[in-house]
Amino acid sequence: MAPSAVEIPVIIPKSFSTVTNTNGPTHAGDLKGPSSPLPEVKTFDGANCSVEELVAAIRVAGGVVIRGLLNADEIASLEKDTRPWLEKDEAWGEGGGEGEFFPKETRRAFGMVTKSKTFAERIVGHPLWKGVTDALLSSHLHWNWIGEKNEPSVSRPQLNNTIVFSIGPGARDQALHRDDAIHHVYHPAVATHEIGRDAGVGFFVAGKKTTRRNGATRFIPGSHLWDYAAGPPREEQTFYAELEPGDGFMVLSGCFHGGSANKTNEPGEDGVVREEERLVYSRKWFDCAECHAEQETHPLMQSFDMTFICKKCRKAFRKNTKDWDESDEYCPNCDNHFVIDALTPKAALKVEGEDARVDSRMIKDDRIKQDDQQTIFDIKGGTERLV
Repeated sequence: MAPSAVEIPVIIPKSFSTVTNTNGPTHAGDLKGPSSPLPEVKTFDGANCSVEELVAAIRVAGGVVIRGLLNADEIASLEKDTRPWLEKDEAWGEGGGEGEFFPKETRRAFGMVTKSKTFAERIVGHPLWKGVTDALLSSHLHWNWIGEKNEPSVSRPQLNNTIVFSIGPGARDQALHRDDAIHHVYHPAVATHEIGRDAGVGFFVAGKKTTRRNGATRFIPGSHLWDYAAGPPREEQTFYAELEPGDGFMVLSGCFHGGSANKTNEPGEDGVVREEERLVYSRKWFDCAECHAEQETHPLMQSFDMTFICKKCRKAFRKNTKDWDESDEYCPNCDNHFVIDALTPKAALKVEGEDARVDSRMIKDDRIKQDDQQTIFDIKGGTERLV
């Protein structure tokens, strides 16, 4: 996890399209692994870079640094929205349970996408972030025949967490790991990146200056291309994503990464102790309460304030679902009607029979005169039936 940062992983898409490799055939000697040279981690200017440049760099190295994504006012707004929730949390227990993966100096706040407008609009809805995740994680179904009509379909990525982590001085290193392990993903080694290989993308935005000393996120460039059986990861191969406030760092979930030790409780090079907080904004979305219970230790908090992203204009907005009227069914940015009427199932009695072309006795045709039905209880003509 990154210090003073916002992390936005996106979970595995519902279905992957066929993986795409734009390069020629590969040979066994070209396959990437722990002994391969580490690729360069590129840095871009957030005001001038394009989605295409970021995607190309991420596919090679597994991560990129982006300068100046948020301004000082937006960083201050995130801090104001976050701090009260962090102060309500208690210390984690070391030596087991939740204290084993994260250090005991950790504090947490959950559901920040519903508690911070800046978080929802400037991080979740950032155009560079949406462009990168759409390019790497969207699933395309090109052939979907329904009768005589082919209806192609696109499944966009799903947002994965809304948690804030605050890690204080004295916290230890987090073990290097892959985030897509929660999906039980396994990939063999490849020579070049293939679209469809990734289960997620992490997005970190620094709220404070993050350095190697206060615990900047470290990762192994190119490890997303390795055979997943290769290991363990080696610390000497790591790159530290050192960021200024407002800078961003994107990393594929297939890369080995982890938060670093916060050593600011120890004297620096000048012999002075200057303690610094490591702050991480993180988010997870689950499909059901059971999935949440399997992976999280905190109870779900009921909230009527929900954040939406319009499928038409791709902009984020918030709605209070407790006070809902007809006007709330439309996107406030493009007026798209995003609410679909639900159909209430109705009980019905159905009878199955033979194909009517073979046996039509179950079908009554009012155009054909029906034979009179006779029973022994019909007194008409009864004397003729009695013997």
